[in-house]
Amino acid sequence: MSYIGKKICDFELQMYVDGEFKRLRRKDLEGKWSVLFFYPADFTFVCPTELEDLQEKYREFSDMKCEVYGISCDSHFVHKAWHDTSERIRKLQYPLVADPTGTLVRDLDIMIEKDGMAERGTFILNPDCEIMAYEVIAGNVGRNADEIVRRVQALQFVEKHGEDVCPAKWKPGEETLKPGIDLVGIL
Repeated sequence: MSYIGKKICDFELQMYVDGEFKRLRRKDLEGKWSVLFFYPADFTFVCPTELEDLQEKYREFSDMKCEVYGISCDSHFVHKAWHDTSERIRKLQYPLVADPTGTLVRDLDIMIEKDGMAERGTFILNPDCEIMAYEVIAGNVGRNADEIVRRVQALQFVEKHGEDVCPAKWKPGEETLKPGIDLVGIL
């Protein structure tokens, strides 16, 4: 089953950002691009490396008017404790969202029920809160923020230039393709 085009559910969750607890609702995501970056749990091994990698690309996401949200099934209190004790996590400028009841995790079918944790899932949402790209990978393999940046860039490009498509490894400024019968079987 594909989630492309699916609008994420209505939700209201707590998050920790800028030294404060705040609420996040679906309506807060409307009107901008978003990356929902689910990870299994705070105080683990691979997760802080991924979150730090996203932080290193955070300026690029911001420049694209795309917000990043790190999300796990931990509480917002645990997010704060992790922030306070981890040098890597202390660097984060983007929110850590708490989904302890699994509202979003279950909506996106990435809950590991026996463990009460999220799979490693990345969901890119357009300004209408529709899923435009997603990836779910094994818990023992970290993701690469460079590829997530590239995907957002490509998705934003094709949204703006409706008839063009982006080939593999496309980056801004590179040549795109105009679908047509003349390209069938040639490339």
